[in-house]
Amino acid sequence: MQRLFSTFANGWPGIGLLIQRLLIGTALVHFGIAQVEQIQNAAIFVRSFIEAIAGILLILGLWTPVAGTLAALTEIWRICWGSGDLWIVIILATLAIGLAMIGPGAWSIDACLFGRKHMDIPER
Repeated sequence: MQRLFSTFANGWPGIGLLIQRLLIGTALVHFGIAQVEQIQNAAIFVRSFIEAIAGILLILGLWTPVAGTLAALTEIWRICWGSGDLWIVIILATLAIGLAMIGPGAWSIDACLFGRKHMDIPER
């Protein structure tokens, strides 16, 4: 993960990424659960399940590049099969792929697991 992102944004940019992750993740979980309740066929169930899992991972900030890519792919899948409001789907896909490219920010599990560690060197 550290090879993907040179730094994990901190301060205001990190808070902005946190807000973006929470917004996208909550929307994905909402739409994923709403469609799972209306199971029409197995393909919709699988897409909705993946969408909800990607949303949860984005909320947590865990495996953000993978989760953002999965979210974008599920939204593109929704565009191709024409389910839901097309503009919401396009916006979610765009924001998810942008988040996958930018990274999770300092307020994420990814930053805790893969961020740079500070070493305290004792003075002599």
